Amino acid sequence: MVVRTIASSLLTFLGGLISPTSLSQPPPKEKGWPFDVTELQAPDGSITAKFVSIGATLTELWVKDRDGTARDVVLGYDDPERLWTDPDHPVFNAIVGRYANRLKNGRFSIPISKDPQRSAPNVWEIPTNDRGGKTDLSAPFISSRRLTIELVGQLGQVTLHGGIVGWDRRNWVIERKSRTSVTYKHVDEGHENWPGTVTVYTTHTVENGGVLNTVVKATATEKTPIMVTQHIYWNLDAFQDPGIDTVLDTHHLQVDASRVIEVDGNAIPTGKFIDVQGTPLDFRQARRVGERWDETMGLCGEGCQGYDSAWIYDNDESERVGTSLWSDKSGIRVNISTNQPAVQVYSSYWMNTVRKTHHGGAEKKYGRWSAMAIEQEGYIAAVNTPEWSVDQIYSPERPFEWSSTYKFSTIG
Repeated sequence: MVVRTIASSLLTFLGGLISPTSLSQPPPKEKGWPFDVTELQAPDGSITAKFVSIGATLTELWVKDRDGTARDVVLGYDDPERLWTDPDHPVFNAIVGRYANRLKNGRFSIPISKDPQRSAPNVWEIPTNDRGGKTDLSAPFISSRRLTIELVGQLGQVTLHGGIVGWDRRNWVIERKSRTSVTYKHVDEGHENWPGTVTVYTTHTVENGGVLNTVVKATATEKTPIMVTQHIYWNLDAFQDPGIDTVLDTHHLQVDASRVIEVDGNAIPTGKFIDVQGTPLDFRQARRVGERWDETMGLCGEGCQGYDSAWIYDNDESERVGTSLWSDKSGIRVNISTNQPAVQVYSSYWMNTVRKTHHGGAEKKYGRWSAMAIEQEGYIAAVNTPEWSVDQIYSPERPFEWSSTYKFSTIG
């Protein structure tokens, strides 16, 4: 295979800009596709969810609190077009791919290697968009829809969430839908310089008893890394209580994990793990999110206070509760099961986005620590970490599948 460099990566990416199915075209002015809203409701009325085609994104999720009042427990926008236009790009509740989380230097090899060089054979390079563990928020691409070689070179040392325009900002199409389920399809024709074509389907389903289930299935035409997550931001109080703007004092978290992936200053794994015993990262027994808050300075990066780490589950969580989050205030609890081996938990330190109307509207913002992003995923940057022996390379002979179930209930 010819070595792929930033220059050829740029050509591939620019080719995507003129593709008729590429999100990189200016979106339509009318509030139609890909900003079309599909509403699902369980027959018993316990859960209502709304989605849009851009990113197969969850935009609203209504469940009942302990008093029987419905609350929208996920962050988002009044206008779904902001999923495309918001320069802060918090990735509200979308399906993230082709490779979620971070990729060192935007580079990998097949077979995988520790530090692949551009001059080596079978090396692929994806445009970078992240600096020092913090997303690059310079807006020339977002505002102009254009990309230059100079800009690619300025976007940092890391590829975050699939590249400049990942699956969360691509135009998916509805394959089928019913009152309780919708399936979206996206064909990734090597966008962002990823190898081969990946055809991916995401199915969202709501069920009686307050259940949301999401399944992502993908097939590839040639060997390629694939790692997916659903990037949901939770606030189980839904900002309905005056004076409570963060999750620190009302929300409790439990994670079935005794190890966290150790990362460097760019949030790239070192290959080692941190034992959570005796640290503020230990959520094996449920505790309030803000309970050891003074000890979290720097845990989410330089100058950042809070959480932004990947926990490795101790068990197969497909039929268990891997992560649980609940609020003392609303009484709403969500238990999450998944077929994934890890979960990224981010306490939204960098959040600074105007709220939905029913979360307080334009006069207020989702601010620091206003939500917990909980992302079920694989081992982060495993394609850069061969010592783990984690296989994230998929092919025509090896399809990909990701699934997570969110079960809602109330506590007294």
